[in-house]
Amino acid sequence: MQASTRNDGLEALGRMAYPGRVVIIGKTPSGNLPFVVYCITGRSPSSQARRIVFEETRAVVRPTDNELLETGDPELLLYPAIMISQGIAVSNGRQTSSIRPAMGPNMGPVEVLALAMEDWDYEPDAPNLTPRISGCVLSPDRAALSIVKHGGGGYSVKNYFEFPLLPGRAKMISTYSGENVNPLPSFQGEPLDLRLGEVTAGKTAAVVYEAMAPANPEDDFRVATVCVFLHELQVDVFEKAVINRHERKDHE
Repeated sequence: MQASTRNDGLEALGRMAYPGRVVIIGKTPSGNLPFVVYCITGRSPSSQARRIVFEETRAVVRPTDNELLETGDPELLLYPAIMISQGIAVSNGRQTSSIRPAMGPNMGPVEVLALAMEDWDYEPDAPNLTPRISGCVLSPDRAALSIVKHGGGGYSVKNYFEFPLLPGRAKMISTYSGENVNPLPSFQGEPLDLRLGEVTAGKTAAVVYEAMAPANPEDDFRVATVCVFLHELQVDVFEKAVINRHERKDHE
């Protein structure tokens, strides 16, 4: 089977000139392993001055240039993107640290996200008011995504999406709808459907990273992509892969 047929749906990501940050949750073609992909894009120098590193069971966003980073807001730019502990918590901000402790026994993935996001609002980065996107994998069979965004009048609208994990299928959500304009419009509607047929974390990270490559290299906003395959839910056995753009550029 050709890669183009087993990775259907990534063209929607490729059409996004600027998706912001991206969360994908799915299951391998064999149906055995749930996985999570997290992507960062950035337009400003402070957003570009970042990388993702693994620290034990966490994928953490770290700076590549402290001086450039300080031109932005470190509170919004540095955070644990993925935390693994008898499941996977993922988000585009520091709310990941609220999702992980909410992942208790007998909890459903939407219950976890609703509890974790109770005290969180959209990001205070006017005029964009960036949504907070999050995800939770608690079992090999079900997962959930959420988005908390500005609803007008200074309040938040919180939407939650639970779905079955099916072999070779995935769901994707991003912070923005894809237009590279100011202010950036928030993601609308339900998570997008994807088919991802790669069988390793490295290959999955690569096809997603390459899907975001622009036709014009000057419009390349990619920062990093990380993928985690969860092999054993209860004992945190996982496979990981990270692609950092600045490291690729260093080797060109």
